[in-house]
Amino acid sequence: MPTKKTTGAKQNNFTAEERAAMKERAKEAKSAGGEAELLAKVAEMDDADRVLAERIHEIVTKNAPELTPRTYYGMPAYAKDGKVLVFFQSAGKFKSRYATLGFNDGANLDEGNMWATSYGLTKLTAADEKRIAALVKQAVS
Repeated sequence: MPTKKTTGAKQNNFTAEERAAMKERAKEAKSAGGEAELLAKVAEMDDADRVLAERIHEIVTKNAPELTPRTYYGMPAYAKDGKVLVFFQSAGKFKSRYATLGFNDGANLDEGNMWATSYGLTKLTAADEKRIAALVKQAVS
């Protein structure tokens, strides 16, 4: 079978949500951002995501005050030395069934040859909050 040649037309394989996140990231690069911008993004979330994001914000800022609150692709994030270490992705952002708490590669979470770098969240119990606090402390250690 002959292969089909492309005419040079640009293909767009990103969803509308992904394109919007990339635009948010471009704006963030030009913005001073900070905690006020993070809290404004949290306030825009639906009720379930907002409750999770507010609680994550409290846990992170209490347990790792050295991290700088900011936004990252339009989502709450916390940076160390200018690099995002911890982030929260709402379920509504990409129409997912769960929110995500994630850690970038600068996080000190290494455990042997394999470890988790993101966690799905639907709600938070006291035990979950304690575990997140421990992960955040470990990530910045």
